[in-house]
Amino acid sequence: MSTQHLSEQEIIRREKLKELNKLGIDAYPAALYPVNTTSIEIKTNCTAETLVHGWDNKFNDVCIAGRIMSVRDMGKANFAVIQDSVGKIQIYIKQDDICPGDDKTLFQLVWKKLLDIGDIIGIKGYVFITKTGETSIHVKEFTLLTKALHPLPIVKEKDGEAFDEVTDPEFRYRQRYADLIVNPAVKEIFIKRTKMVNAIRDFLNEQGALEVDTPVLQSIPGGAAARPFTTHHNALDIPMYLRIANELYLKRLIVGGFDWVYEFSRNFRNEGMDRTHNPEFTVLEFYVAYKDYEWMMEITEQLLERAAMATNGSTKVTVSGKEIDFKAPYKRVTMFDAIKEYTGFDISSMDEAGIRDVCRQLHIHADEKMGKGKLIDEIFGAKCEGNYIQPTFITDYPVEMSPLTKKHRSKPGLVERFELMCNGKEIANAYSELNDPIEQRERFEEQTRLMERGDDEAMFIDYDFLRALEYGMPPTSGIGFGIDRIAMLLTNQHSIQDVLFSR
Repeated sequence: MSTQHLSEQEIIRREKLKELNKLGIDAYPAALYPVNTTSIEIKTNCTAETLVHGWDNKFNDVCIAGRIMSVRDMGKANFAVIQDSVGKIQIYIKQDDICPGDDKTLFQLVWKKLLDIGDIIGIKGYVFITKTGETSIHVKEFTLLTKALHPLPIVKEKDGEAFDEVTDPEFRYRQRYADLIVNPAVKEIFIKRTKMVNAIRDFLNEQGALEVDTPVLQSIPGGAAARPFTTHHNALDIPMYLRIANELYLKRLIVGGFDWVYEFSRNFRNEGMDRTHNPEFTVLEFYVAYKDYEWMMEITEQLLERAAMATNGSTKVTVSGKEIDFKAPYKRVTMFDAIKEYTGFDISSMDEAGIRDVCRQLHIHADEKMGKGKLIDEIFGAKCEGNYIQPTFITDYPVEMSPLTKKHRSKPGLVERFELMCNGKEIANAYSELNDPIEQRERFEEQTRLMERGDDEAMFIDYDFLRALEYGMPPTSGIGFGIDRIAMLLTNQHSIQDVLFSR
């Protein structure tokens, strides 16, 4: 790499790498390093009393690896802090221990001059307690495991606490690897996310659900109303789409004879980005034969209770100063009742023209491309959605908003659908699934008419899915959970970017 684009620090580090090579020191050794403990295990289990009485001899011979985060030079001895995958620990390194003979090169040249903050080292030694009461490792041997050529962002610490963390969001999201190094608290967010996902997976597996994988590359972007990403299949010379949803493929498996299937699906929608939307996101979808949306509300409450408890040890979480409780049962409100409550308009019997006029009176954007369903969605999103802080099921949607949903068994013009709102945003969407192939075809054709009017989020017709329905799909209920949004809630994060490893 040309040095003309490198900073002074990067150039200096490369020069140090050359010096290490001249000394015959491999800065990137491939050999196994025999780590036998961690910083948190030492700090948790090793006390002054333990050391005095020798109750646990393993602390007399510890081997640990981590990144150098700070160094205090005291001449022939140094204190330093290294950070492993679970925390930080102080180390004490003395010249005469490292270099017992006359040759002091390893300490005076390698340790003091050729190593930098950010380098990864392995150390062997024994644990002791300093006069100030800090658990530390007295180093008898150290090994360079990785030379860092790029300096870490500067983070100031006092009394072991960071008070000048890196907060620039552009840096943090684009260089998440560096963010995780210098802001260790960020790591806890992703650990909690994993606990949440594992709890959900365990819950579903205990219920007898089968985890499956469905295609990411699709010839038709079906299962949702969204604008897709397009690509090209060179071998077949056909356009392809990144999936916007996995719904239609999971329903095919219900047709095939599985009673309960689920998938943690990576989906892609070629749309805008904001605090709660990202073009690439994770959704959990599952479909269950012989169930309906009423049953799905109950299982949703059980699943989210379980996830909250596994993540935080409580059903209650604090989000932006508001306490949210995921303990069942959740409030249920119909969509038309919600709109009437927060706008004063009863639109339940209005046609498209009437609803468009309501949008104008409410100063909500409504162009001619929007059909009745889209107009209702705009009203709810603008005037109602943000009011639901506690988990709330919004139920019984107009048929125009839900082309894949079974008509309501007792309310003409509506479908058996709910969305779960929490902290002012949708976190789940569920139906009693439409399984009448003739009606499904008519719904798809209506979507085609909307597409011809210019609605770029209208659904394509999936003829193979229609054929699958013609083989017969049993009564089925399905749901999709926004995993990223639930992670935001359970970790008290304000932006979806804060729960994604990278964007």
